[in-house]
Amino acid sequence: MQRVLILGATSAVAAEAAVLYARRGDRLHLVGRNPEKLAAVAARCAPAEVTTATADFGLLDANAQVIDACFAALGEVDVALIAHGDLGDQLATEQGFEAAEAVLRTNFVSVVSLLIPLANRMESARHGRVGVITSVAAERGRPRNYTYGAAKGALNTYLQGLRTRLYPSRVTVTTIKLGPVDSPMTATHAKHPLFGQPASVARDLVRAIDRGTPEAFVPGYWALIMPVVRAMPERLFQVVPFLSGR
Repeated sequence: MQRVLILGATSAVAAEAAVLYARRGDRLHLVGRNPEKLAAVAARCAPAEVTTATADFGLLDANAQVIDACFAALGEVDVALIAHGDLGDQLATEQGFEAAEAVLRTNFVSVVSLLIPLANRMESARHGRVGVITSVAAERGRPRNYTYGAAKGALNTYLQGLRTRLYPSRVTVTTIKLGPVDSPMTATHAKHPLFGQPASVARDLVRAIDRGTPEAFVPGYWALIMPVVRAMPERLFQVVPFLSGR
């Protein structure tokens, strides 16, 4: 039995991951903002042992105490998944710094504020696996989501350094580069065949964390797509409507 911590447990993908861990007989501690949604996820995990806690990760100064409380609830953490994030409104982030700062805080700064105490504890214990959901949006700056992509890109770089730092302690860090998922977060987005489904995406990310994979594109076909996207000349992103669209 593993002791599994999921931060941002009410997202569609995180909820499916929680169910997978529960089916394996793991002990779970789920943290999120909405107590009703947390209770619903916990109910889906029955009869596994599950505890929950509410927290607003945007309250940066409180996040070290959030991690302390998680370790108190579980005793020890074998696996931690950080799954919260917000696409934000790209156009709003271009009109005023307040909207841009909110996207950067949610998708990068708040994650770092959780990773610092989490990594320090796992490093001291010389044990644990960490999975962090980022995004394929970080692979290339595009007009439709470059503020969000920049936050996730910064997080990818941070995780690279953290992974190497923790390597001597046998703590693994998996960067989960998630493609678009058919979920409440993308409810207003036009769907196309490359959208993943929460249940299958959760299976892929849990497998990647289990294996200690350093970086995993989820679903896996994005590993073939994104090198092509990265290699495209910037001029194409300026003149091709599909790429330059907002």
